[in-house]
Amino acid sequence: VEGCCWWGRGIIQTRGTCNYGKLNYFLGKRASDDGRPSLYPKIDFCEFPQGVCSSDETHGGELQWMVGFFEWTDRIQTYDVNGWNYIAKLKEFTDGGYKDFAFVDAVSGILNIGCHEPPCQ
Repeated sequence: VEGCCWWGRGIIQTRGTCNYGKLNYFLGKRASDDGRPSLYPKIDFCEFPQGVCSSDETHGGELQWMVGFFEWTDRIQTYDVNGWNYIAKLKEFTDGGYKDFAFVDAVSGILNIGCHEPPCQ
């Protein structure tokens, strides 16, 4: 999308046309236009991605958190690549007394670069 700014916005830096498209489809104007329930029916995140942070309808910061929760559930909680499953690894981390910070490093990699074990392919 030439000339558009798809850099990260919100609490976990939502970025890219695909992520904004999903956000719009499930929480924004597209959901409303399709007749589905929408938390933010007036915000078209595809046309106005900066709406995540600068919209008049940020609801006192609620919007940024809802976008972050959406990203987390869509991108992190569902992560299951090459035998590394977020939910299984989270259970191992908690059952292990929160001591093996390889889990934290892996989640950081998933969040920031899209994979649990850099370099990503």
